[in-house]
Amino acid sequence: MWYNNKIMFNIILLGIASLLTDVSSEMIYPLIPFFLVMRLGVSPALLGLIEGVAESLSSLLKIFSGYWSDKLRKRKLLTILGYAFSLVGKFFLYLSSSWGLVFTSRVLDRFGKGVRTAPRDALIADSSHENRRGRAFGLHRTMDTLGACLGIFLSYLFFSGGGGNYKAVFFIALIPAAAGVAVLFWVKEKSKTKLAFSAHLFNSARYKTEPKISLTEFIPQFKKLDKRLRAFLIIAFIFSLANSSNQFLLLRANTLGFNIKLIILLYLVYNISYAVFSYPAGVISDKVGRKILLISGYIFYALVYFGFAFLNSQEFTWALFAVYGIYSGLTDGIEKAFVSDLSPVHLRATFIGMHATLVGIGLFPASLIAGFLWSWFGAPAPFIFGGVMSLGAAIGMMKYI
Repeated sequence: MWYNNKIMFNIILLGIASLLTDVSSEMIYPLIPFFLVMRLGVSPALLGLIEGVAESLSSLLKIFSGYWSDKLRKRKLLTILGYAFSLVGKFFLYLSSSWGLVFTSRVLDRFGKGVRTAPRDALIADSSHENRRGRAFGLHRTMDTLGACLGIFLSYLFFSGGGGNYKAVFFIALIPAAAGVAVLFWVKEKSKTKLAFSAHLFNSARYKTEPKISLTEFIPQFKKLDKRLRAFLIIAFIFSLANSSNQFLLLRANTLGFNIKLIILLYLVYNISYAVFSYPAGVISDKVGRKILLISGYIFYALVYFGFAFLNSQEFTWALFAVYGIYSGLTDGIEKAFVSDLSPVHLRATFIGMHATLVGIGLFPASLIAGFLWSWFGAPAPFIFGGVMSLGAAIGMMKYI
């Protein structure tokens, strides 16, 4: 067996917490663009600004939470705090009657995600063997996405059954969010001694000198990293410029004739596909390497975005959301496993956070550009841009990693 009871206990608990939180998040996520655009009257450009700021804040925080997680060895505490902030953000969404309160809600929710993600992922990495890390992240991603599927299904039921009552769905979503925070108190954390011993073995094998744990010295230390990790961080940033908010996909479906109820089901198709492919992708990446999975994922992304730009058929739209789920399954957990593989153990959360931060730097202009391209040149424009950029990232992976 590749795990013992304690390892599996941690991974399962972290998966349950993510599952419950995603039940909550995905109950409300597909409704937000329509709540803003149709109920509150904001433009696609303002939607892009709100999402860009919220998602970028989330990712920019990850390097800092990762750094403090490594420095203090308090991964569990930061993870709990992050999930708790997201719970508070969802409460503000329930109270919202203007786009300003929705903006506050999204910022608090994404602030929580920024605080929790790197230490949580480091807990997963600490609780798994290096040769089975893709499997561990794939399992966590599968549980997370199963929660998303359940959340979207519940959103459809409550929104349809409640006569389109946004606030009722927002209130019900608070329940699984609170349960997700509670589960985390049972997670066990590795001792500082064990982490320090692992870091010593890792750095003796891969690094001539131990990188200093100082954010101010990251630029000079960057040159000492594994060259594949350096290249991947740069390529991930380039790809992030293509990766605008998923809410533009939902708005695009609306322009193709789908009503809100059907759009929720489209988003469910995406998440089912995502869940189905996440764990097998992690297992395959342990056997054939992460690189081929990531290249395939970027190519799938390009195909989906070009499809949304040029295909105007509702039948094709269902297929595109399913293929988009394949892209997510091939990349999300695999990227984290890849960064974990190549990072110094005692700085693992920091570099997981650094990866997320570089992605976050790109997320703000990505969503902002998508919103303005849509407003100025029409709905296909942001998807053409995204497809071109993702092909560039795939070529970069082939050539430099």
